[in-house]
Amino acid sequence: MAAKTPLSYQERTYRSVQHSGLVASAVKMAETDLHILASETAQDQALLVVAKVRTEIEMYIRQHPLFLSSLMPLPLDAAAPETVQAMLAAGLAAGVGPMAAVAGVIAEAVGRELLRQGLAEVIVENGGDLFLARTQPSVVAIHAGESRLSGKLGISLRPEQMPCGLCCSSGAVGHSLSFGRADAAAVLASSAALADAAATRLGNEVADRDSRSVSRAVGLAKDIDGVAGAVVIAGDHLGAWGEIELVRL
Repeated sequence: MAAKTPLSYQERTYRSVQHSGLVASAVKMAETDLHILASETAQDQALLVVAKVRTEIEMYIRQHPLFLSSLMPLPLDAAAPETVQAMLAAGLAAGVGPMAAVAGVIAEAVGRELLRQGLAEVIVENGGDLFLARTQPSVVAIHAGESRLSGKLGISLRPEQMPCGLCCSSGAVGHSLSFGRADAAAVLASSAALADAAATRLGNEVADRDSRSVSRAVGLAKDIDGVAGAVVIAGDHLGAWGEIELVRL
């Protein structure tokens, strides 16, 4: 597993297909780097969606520069593109800036468009943030930096929980901005944009790698409307809440 990615689909090593029964596709455009597993090749369709969504976000930033730089929530904008509205709403719900939701919102836009086009099963991974839609139980491994728990636990998802977003923030793994010390803060929600923003917020809350910080972050997850569950790991400390079924790997 590449060190930069906190979450990986359990039926494969990082960015390879092993026993998933799905076909792999890769899409790269500027900072966006997607790994897609689907019931058939989806590269061309996904590339069009990524181009559209990135263009919408970039044009909105030109008109509203604060959208890119703000670390605080910004007001909703009914005139904004749907993707931008989702990011604004996620930021407001989680108490973070809208760009905290960018990886999740792109993953979900691609995944939902592929489903709309008739693909039966889709997993889209964008820098460790996942949109999943499967018809069978699936397990996502949690990679948590230098924690002894890293790679030893997974989150089990039932078909009725999907489509969903499962996103992770880390102060020890990856390139995403985090002000906390969590090795992994993973959030489950029906919206990948919300899961991404909420994971950032939870990760920020882990000021120390101790049980008190972990408990505070997990407690916060309960107050974010739309979050279905969360798991936080800092060092040897773990906390979980909600519709999270942890399994040993």
